[in-house]
Amino acid sequence: MPKMKTKSSAKKRFKLTGTGKLKRKHAFKSHILTKKTKKQKRNLTVSGLVHKVDVSNIKNQLCLK
Repeated sequence: MPKMKTKSSAKKRFKLTGTGKLKRKHAFKSHILTKKTKKQKRNLTVSGLVHKVDVSNIKNQLCLK
């Protein structure tokens, strides 16, 4: 049986917190920033948590489950 491999895309996008939750970045912060307000760009900078519906799928991709 070969080893389980993690998905490279998930490895780059998600981190596991100390309490076991999954941390993620917000989208839409890379380019075309001139039409977005300062408040919108500031709020996109803050990292968020993955929704509980998606946690099991992402943990499978990271080989954590």
